[in-house]
Amino acid sequence: MIYLDNSATTYPKPAEVYDFMNNYYRTHGVSPGRSGFDAAIETGELVENTRKMLTKLFNGGDDANRLTFSYNATDSLNILIQGLVEKGAHVITTMLEHNSVLRPLYVMEQRGLIEVTYLPFDKHGYVDPDDVKKAIKPNTKFVVCTQCSNVIGTVQPIAAIGKICKENGLIFVVDGSQGAGANTMDMINYGVDCYAFTGHKCLMGPTGIGGSYVREGVTINHTRFGGTGVRSAYPAHLEEYPYRLEAGTMNLLGVAGLHAGVKWVMEHGVENLHNQEMKLWEKLRLGIKDVPGVTLYCAESVENHNPVMSLNINGFEAGDVGTMLDVDYDIACRTGLQCAPKVHQGIGTIDIHGTVRLSIGAFNTEADIDTAIKAIKEIAAIKN
Repeated sequence: MIYLDNSATTYPKPAEVYDFMNNYYRTHGVSPGRSGFDAAIETGELVENTRKMLTKLFNGGDDANRLTFSYNATDSLNILIQGLVEKGAHVITTMLEHNSVLRPLYVMEQRGLIEVTYLPFDKHGYVDPDDVKKAIKPNTKFVVCTQCSNVIGTVQPIAAIGKICKENGLIFVVDGSQGAGANTMDMINYGVDCYAFTGHKCLMGPTGIGGSYVREGVTINHTRFGGTGVRSAYPAHLEEYPYRLEAGTMNLLGVAGLHAGVKWVMEHGVENLHNQEMKLWEKLRLGIKDVPGVTLYCAESVENHNPVMSLNINGFEAGDVGTMLDVDYDIACRTGLQCAPKVHQGIGTIDIHGTVRLSIGAFNTEADIDTAIKAIKEIAAIKN
């Protein structure tokens, strides 16, 4: 299989991730922070070290306890959004968002709690920071924006938006699902207050693990409650981090895999991995951009872009192209709306059932891309 669905989840993972998860769970598969025996203490150390690694990677701040774990970015975005919402507030977001942002906001708006403004993106796939400034109202509380579109791969001007948020006293929440491990995140210097991430994409961890970092001065209200292993006689959920946003026994196997994945990413270098993948993306773009009947969306330059490409072939449904790529060429990709319907409204593909999305990862090769180019040319030649 030629795997070109890395935006959904990276595959395969580094061998170090598989090995570490297997060995660690066999020797340390116990609950951290609940008991005083050696294995529990050592497991707690792994969890704390992983918090520190991610805090450093994102340049979140000095307090690694404010790095909390969850199931995935969607889970963390729900915690953050619902924990920030207050009745009568105005929220600014964009048309580039995934349903992990759109649906929590929609529910809060339908309940009459908030008002939401959706900012458009330009023909190249970018949000104009000036549009954020123009959308601010007296009751605006926070801005939530994706770091990178999962459909068209455009990396948004996070630092410029963060500057506007700081100047206007707004909380800035960034969805790093596609950016964590793929692009530099400097929370302090980019003005990012809350950063949500998932482990199973460019951080090279397993599914079922993610989290967020919340900078000091930002209050996230409790939306879930339960055991923490600390001060059990206290009737209310604890206020301090990390317990404030964590309840119950965590996904230890996921944290172990994430630990190994982040270590691998940091050893190889985020920028080095990105440049390697973008070289293949550019090879793909140049190989198919002039093929008759092929339409590429917002794929014009490697600048401010991730190795994600959406396309359609004239005369074919996106789903049918995906089936042909799978059955005839053994290429795995994603078709449809990719859980981001407003992006497809913006690029004009909502009524034609979305796009074919090819997303490149760290383990793809030039031979993979050559096969993908050949496949797209041959499919396009059938009706064009």
